Amino acid sequence: MTGTSVDPITLSTVWHFLQSTCREMRYLVQRTAQSHIIAQLGDISVGIWDHMARTVAVPVGLPAQFLGGKLSVRYLLDECGGDIDPGDVFLQNDPYHGYNTHLPDWGFFRPIFYRGELLFFTLARGHQMDTGGSYPGGYFPNGYDIHAEGLCFPPIKVFRKGEEQKDLWKLIWNNVRYPEAMKIDIGALLGATELCEARITSLLDRYGKETVLACVKEMLDRTERAVREEIGQMPDGTYYGESSSDDDGTELGVPVTVRCQITINGDEMTVDYSQSDSQRKGFVNHSLMPTFSKTLGVVFLFFDSALADYHNEGSMRPIDIIAPEGSVVNPRYPATVGGSPISVGLQVAESVAVAMSKALPHRAVAAWGRRFGQYIFGTNPQTGESYVWCPFDPDGGAGAVYGYDGHQAPASGLSALGNVQRSNVEEAEIRFPWRYLRYEFSQDRMGHGKWRGAPGMAWEILHEGKEAGLPTGNSDGEYTYAPAAGGGLPAPLGRACILRGKKKIPVHTHRMYWAQAGDVLGRLSGGGAGVGDPAEREPEKVREDVLNEIVSVKVARQVYKVVIDPKTLNIDDKKTRSLRKIKQKRS
Repeated sequence: MTGTSVDPITLSTVWHFLQSTCREMRYLVQRTAQSHIIAQLGDISVGIWDHMARTVAVPVGLPAQFLGGKLSVRYLLDECGGDIDPGDVFLQNDPYHGYNTHLPDWGFFRPIFYRGELLFFTLARGHQMDTGGSYPGGYFPNGYDIHAEGLCFPPIKVFRKGEEQKDLWKLIWNNVRYPEAMKIDIGALLGATELCEARITSLLDRYGKETVLACVKEMLDRTERAVREEIGQMPDGTYYGESSSDDDGTELGVPVTVRCQITINGDEMTVDYSQSDSQRKGFVNHSLMPTFSKTLGVVFLFFDSALADYHNEGSMRPIDIIAPEGSVVNPRYPATVGGSPISVGLQVAESVAVAMSKALPHRAVAAWGRRFGQYIFGTNPQTGESYVWCPFDPDGGAGAVYGYDGHQAPASGLSALGNVQRSNVEEAEIRFPWRYLRYEFSQDRMGHGKWRGAPGMAWEILHEGKEAGLPTGNSDGEYTYAPAAGGGLPAPLGRACILRGKKKIPVHTHRMYWAQAGDVLGRLSGGGAGVGDPAEREPEKVREDVLNEIVSVKVARQVYKVVIDPKTLNIDDKKTRSLRKIKQKRS
């Protein structure tokens, strides 16, 4: 090996070593953390960047939290470049002073030195139980400004040359509601960054700095070439997509719309959000870093799936993202952002999917079931301890893609791409004073199509505690539809209520409610959207859905134009052909 050339075996070894180190970091956090949202649901992200803030390895995590991590690292370097030493660890969560998501997502950045030279950064980021805002958690509406939502950390050293900054930690613990629990989660995140440092140091010891850095350069260059080739095969042109959120939580009933224009020119792509709504008074303002991240995450879905595990800085070079400052996808300080990972965050992802599906109809991707939940805070009478619970159980599953029905397991909407899990029922009932009464797929509540979306959920839980807060800031899709693709249909809108004795109290998105002992919280969500004309779906697949009670006999006839005998559940081939022929003539 001479100069900067690397042999393919060494390149592959280094490349996969860095990828597997990130997966090991995530595994460490999930096995060590204690909170439900990190340990059980997996609301965490990790990654590796080089000393120039170039993205090296980001194979796992929530797109919003890590694909734009280069912006966070670059900001850290600009602010602290002359004061970074071995053993330092930086904490940051501020969207305006550090390029982060929303305040509950605390990111720990560790510089990695080798023989006195700064070569890499690693990040472990996780959604915290609390960040010191007006209410526990982070998805409550109507904060005065971002400071009402919690502690705002620009890049600050929580470890300096290996020494814990005890006074700073004391200040932090004094301003959050669950300090003892959060210490465990943060210890897990810090441990993951230590593990990464140890792994990369061992890699450098084995192969040497020059070889490892040459491999990194080759990784980025190869990925860039592959992505440019993918874009180059797409038809040149400009493609438009849009999607709306229910409202901003303050100006109720007024949708907030993201508008995306994608231009493909040769082997380059521009994604332009200039037509999107201006920033809003409410808490749906989506800062630049997650806008950057989710844009890339959805665009990558339309590339060859063989590239999925290998995206890095090279993937980003041919893609230009325009998000004007002062818009709802790049707000100005001090706009509130607490609900934006769901409301507007989903719309960023959906608008990109709509535009890309027009450019590549043979790879069309429909929107997933909207995030249709809430988080709950209160006191558990069994333990006397306060809690925060953020279940994703009511969410509908994945939207269809060209050639395939939507996966029925994932939750949390298109923007998380299945990286957040549903609760384990038994584990949740042990942790929280709520008992599950109903948790099942809901018939006919998906977007129909030649390939249908996953069904929505019917979900009911009984409150066995005392008064509990129910902010619905992490909820959307009660008034606005998640878009379908290629002639498919959107899923039905969501509905929710609190049953209090004989009284039924509607529960709307982006509000604050209070539950009493004995209340039943019920949710009926929409599922994923469909792709393609439902009347072109294979009749036998429609019958299979009827047998599984996912689709009713009525909808099979009315929407899919498949006639099924309600007693035998067999297809009437003659009537089906006749019904579909009438549909074709009308079309």
